[in-house]
Amino acid sequence: MIEIIMIEDDEELAEILTEFLGKNDICVTNYRDPLLGIKELEKKHFDLMLLDLTLPNIDGLEVCKKVTAYNNIPIIISSARSDTQDKVDALEYGADDYLPKPYDPKELLARINSVLRRYSIIPTQVGSNKSIFMVDKDSMSIYFKNNKLDLTRAEYEILTLFLSKPNFIFSRENIADKCQSITSKGDYKSIDVMIGRLRNKICEDSKNPKYILSVRGRGYKVNL
Repeated sequence: MIEIIMIEDDEELAEILTEFLGKNDICVTNYRDPLLGIKELEKKHFDLMLLDLTLPNIDGLEVCKKVTAYNNIPIIISSARSDTQDKVDALEYGADDYLPKPYDPKELLARINSVLRRYSIIPTQVGSNKSIFMVDKDSMSIYFKNNKLDLTRAEYEILTLFLSKPNFIFSRENIADKCQSITSKGDYKSIDVMIGRLRNKICEDSKNPKYILSVRGRGYKVNL
């Protein structure tokens, strides 16, 4: 079952969405207090966050910014705020989608499924119609051209991060912040070493890589 954490202070809306999504095999845990929601997210794994912006104690944009600084959870913003800058800020802070209120719960379900597909299976096709990369979060495994990769925990976290946003450039600082297994946050040389190992495991020529690319002065990305 898909586990969603929702931070929404409108109790009536939260009940409606929880009931509707529950009928579609999605378990929703809602928090009216965003600070309690953030604490719970630090203790328990959730597949996606549904986040309102107008909240007590702390603005939803700040919640988004705080969460994406340490967690790679997909985030859908659900808000009545229609200001374009709010949408821009939310997406720049790491949100994956922005759904203006009011909306039909069926549209929310469709967007949840769309975002989770992007995070769970990267549907990049090659000539044989087989996915290049596939992520199985339940077993913490990644398959490359249908072959399971033998990865360390840190390598898994790095590659999953890259695959969550293909063609997005992650700085070494971003990688260190978002990958919990990297404990030496200032030691970026270890990240370069792990990138080299990942390239070897997918049989890439380190001088002419095809998938894991370095962008001079900026960081790394997966080219899909």
